[in-house]
Amino acid sequence: MSDITVASGLGSNFRAFYRLLAYLSFTLSLIPLQMLLLLLRLPGRYRLPLWYHGATCFLTGIKVVTRGKRCSRRPTLFVSNHVSYLDISVLGSLIDGHFVAKSEVGSWPLFGVLAKLSGTVFIQRRRHKSKESGANMARRLGDGRDLILFPEGTSSDGTRVLPFKSALFSVAQVAEGDSPLMVQPISITYTRLDGMPIGRLWRPFYAWYGDMELPGHLWHALAMGTLTVEVEFLEPVEAKSLANRKDMAAHCHGLVSRGVSSALSGSQSQMASNPNKW
Repeated sequence: MSDITVASGLGSNFRAFYRLLAYLSFTLSLIPLQMLLLLLRLPGRYRLPLWYHGATCFLTGIKVVTRGKRCSRRPTLFVSNHVSYLDISVLGSLIDGHFVAKSEVGSWPLFGVLAKLSGTVFIQRRRHKSKESGANMARRLGDGRDLILFPEGTSSDGTRVLPFKSALFSVAQVAEGDSPLMVQPISITYTRLDGMPIGRLWRPFYAWYGDMELPGHLWHALAMGTLTVEVEFLEPVEAKSLANRKDMAAHCHGLVSRGVSSALSGSQSQMASNPNKW
C-alpha cells in the first residue's frame, strides 16, 4: 500500500504524521476534562463527545455529508452498516448517543479508553453474558439515551451490506421506559477522495475488514487526501410496529442496503459524467 499511496500523488507521509500528531495532541488534552465531567456527572459529559468527534473529522480530513432527517424522538436505536473505525467519528459527530461495541474494543490501546469515556455499551459474545449485555443496553434506552448499533457484527469492504444479526435487535423488545422506542436505519458510504469517486482500488485505504492490521491501515488512511462520507438518515419506525427482531433486522437491512447502493451509484454516475476528473 505504501508504494501505491506515494505514486498516486494523493498520499503523503508528512500529512499522515501531521494528522496523527494533531489527533493525539487534541485527544490526550481532552481526556482529563471528560473524566472530570463524568466524575461530577455534569451535562457536558454528553455534549463533549459530540463536539470531539466533529473536531476529529476535521483533523483527519473527513468531510461528512448528510441526507435525510435524524430522528429527534428519544430513545432511538440507530442502526447502521459498518465500514471502518472511522465510522465512530463520523456518526459520533452527528448523534448524541452511545455506541454498542463488542467487549474486545474495551481493551484496545487508547481507543478502548475513549470508548469507555464516551459511554460505549460493551456486549459479550458468550451466551451466558448475553442477558447482562441486553440489560445494559435496555437501561440506557430506558434512561432516554440513544444507542448506535452496527448489527453486521463486523466491518465490511464498503461496497455491500453484510447480513444483520437479528439477535442484536433483542434489546428493542425489552427496552425499559415509558416512551416508545424508535428505530432509525442509517446508511454510511465512503464515496469520494479529494472530490473524485472512490473505486475499488482506493476503497481498502478506508474500509477496514478481514485481517487488516489497525496501525498500518490507520497510517495509510491519514496519508490520503480529503475523504467524503455520505450519511443518510432513513425513515424511522416504532419498534413495536415490527412483529419481532427478525422482521426488524430484515426491515433495517433492506433500507440500509438501498441507501448504500444509491450513494455508490451516485458516485459512479458523477464519474461517468465527468471523465476528465480522472
